[in-house]
Amino acid sequence: MEFNIPHGKKGEMRVVVDETNTAKAYGSGLIDVFATPAMIALMECTAHSSIQEYLPDGYVTVGTEVNAKHIKATPMKDEVVCNSVLESQEGKKLFFTIEAFDSKGKIGECKHTRYIVDAAKFIEKLNQ
Repeated sequence: MEFNIPHGKKGEMRVVVDETNTAKAYGSGLIDVFATPAMIALMECTAHSSIQEYLPDGYVTVGTEVNAKHIKATPMKDEVVCNSVLESQEGKKLFFTIEAFDSKGKIGECKHTRYIVDAAKFIEKLNQ
């Protein structure tokens, strides 16, 4: 099956830092600042959401690699904006560049790889 996703497809998501997405809440630290795991989850969500409309019914993407840098802390109540770009595609393999910003500038960046899978077959294989 061929998947026609536009090269350079961009995505954007926003989140406000609150008590649910801090380092303290995630257990990745003891301070109420935007957690690195929350930033990575936002990056993955931005990437997969940006291209889902181009996939046939029943198909999704799964993340397989994240190479991220969390550059600076973001305090409570600040908004984080995440931008993804589909840089290239090799069959079912998708390569993204992603950046995250708060009100003071860039807070993180990553290279991210996802694979297109048939969701039902993927789950069936897991349950075997």
